[in-house]
Amino acid sequence: MIDFKESVSNRFIRYTQFDTMSDDSLVGKVRPTTPGQMILLKQLKKELEELGLETYLGKEAVLMGTLKGNTSAKTIGFMAHVDTANDVMGNGVKAQRHVYRGGDIKLDNGTVIKESENRDLELYMGEEVITSDGSTLLGSDDKAGVAEIMEALTYIKAHPEVPHGDIEVFFTPDEETGSGMDAFPFDRKKSVCCYTIDGGREGEIESECFNAASIEVVVHGVSTHLGSARGKLVNAVTVASHIVTSLPQSESPEATDGRYGYYCVLGFEGNQAKAKLDIFIRDFDSKCFDERIENVERVVRSIEALYHAKIDINKSVTYRNMAIANSKLPEATKSIMEAGEALGIEIYESIIRGGTDGARLAEEGTPCPNIFTGGHNLHSLEEWIGVPAMSKSVNLIIEIARWWASK
Repeated sequence: MIDFKESVSNRFIRYTQFDTMSDDSLVGKVRPTTPGQMILLKQLKKELEELGLETYLGKEAVLMGTLKGNTSAKTIGFMAHVDTANDVMGNGVKAQRHVYRGGDIKLDNGTVIKESENRDLELYMGEEVITSDGSTLLGSDDKAGVAEIMEALTYIKAHPEVPHGDIEVFFTPDEETGSGMDAFPFDRKKSVCCYTIDGGREGEIESECFNAASIEVVVHGVSTHLGSARGKLVNAVTVASHIVTSLPQSESPEATDGRYGYYCVLGFEGNQAKAKLDIFIRDFDSKCFDERIENVERVVRSIEALYHAKIDINKSVTYRNMAIANSKLPEATKSIMEAGEALGIEIYESIIRGGTDGARLAEEGTPCPNIFTGGHNLHSLEEWIGVPAMSKSVNLIIEIARWWASK
């Protein structure tokens, strides 16, 4: 196995310095939702062209690059997203290197990464891990994936003895807002399968994800002076609150794990005249997924009748479980397993309690399993990544390209 630890970690830290935190409130208004994403995309375009790749970066704000093959193998793709989440501050990242010697990792601002809650730290005893300074997230989701793909391309380009077909790479914006694939240039893609490098723990791959939907509920109340409100006032906040408390609390994100789906009210705003709820629906099973959407509609209509309010419901499916598409081309997952075996990397399959841009590709018909980056505690101040895992991810990308060339 080739040692990419120094080169890939340096590249990753360089990418973390770009401010690319996305903004949910600007989805549909501007693409990408924040200017820093385009700055990084243009930098990546420059780097791809310096490697000799053909590139495309159009109005879709999706960067596509093609490394021409040296065999007649099928075309495959690798994908990562350039934006970072806004759950906590994602801009102004100051990455820090640590040689892990055991115990907790104490960051500059008092943030502590506890050994007791991060057992995987034991895997990197005496090795380097990277964190932020504790005031922001780190951004391994998904700048680690970007760095690992770029590092693999750099190696393959410099070593023409590595057999490979055409390799397409895609760097997308706004994945964290769920809109990253809204304008994807599907007509330009030639890959028979693609791999998102957007996972977490070392060795983990994922070929199945949630079905996901968003439901916007808008309650139109009747406003009046509170002193003479009897029989007149329909308080939209009260109505919306009743909807929230009527959803099963035992089927919320904080009460479920594994294959159990959930309802989640992720946004609530308004006043007595108008209130809005944003409800997320998630389930692995398609039938249960559809039933959850119907359940929300029933709850809303019942409460609408109870309060004599007017309520609008706007539904949209964000992505579908990618398991169906992945199962239609078993080679997509088989290539990862056999590449891992050739490298001595222990690969295990898991499920994503979430989704990736790959789920949207799978919905279009292109299998797209998800591969680990090495990141942990994503979207939080306690985020960290093991540098040896990053190196292994680079090796895996290269070996997958070899695998397809051998077929």
